Amino acid sequence: MDRERADGQLAQIAETVGLARRLGTRVWLRGGWAMDFFLGTWTRDHEDIDWFAPAADAAVLAAGLRALGYAPLEGVPPEQQLDFVKDGLESSFTLVDLAPDGRVLVAGGPWAGTAWPAGLLDGPPGRLDGLVCPVVAAEAQIEIKRMMPVWDPRRPRRAKDAEDIARLRAALTEA
Repeated sequence: MDRERADGQLAQIAETVGLARRLGTRVWLRGGWAMDFFLGTWTRDHEDIDWFAPAADAAVLAAGLRALGYAPLEGVPPEQQLDFVKDGLESSFTLVDLAPDGRVLVAGGPWAGTAWPAGLLDGPPGRLDGLVCPVVAAEAQIEIKRMMPVWDPRRPRRAKDAEDIARLRAALTEA
């Protein structure tokens, strides 16, 4: 495992959480890093850092990231996701709408208004290497990893997702 890369990503996670706090917004880790923070241990290398962030705060979050030296990347439509790179490390912010009834909704694109799994942002914060970070609830992580190839058939089922699901289920069973 690439400890130097992981240390850089952990520093950017801490930086992003601090920025969100200063800006009065919130971010939640999702994907592999969310799993590691939930488990409290580093399980594997991560290609990037995946987040959820409120669409209503996207402009202020993007400006704050740019001020910290993050460069925007082109790709996914900006009403759906904001992508950045800093020091060769990528961070992706999937935008969500927070409905008055508590549901978390897809903010933009063809699935705008579709609900994410119940309880998505209701989990306890995760901890790893002395950092505390909001993370997607473990049950919702499992649902997303399980269903993503169904929701978007262009995205094949990956071995790492099956491994992540097994790790998360085992941790939930032990709890």
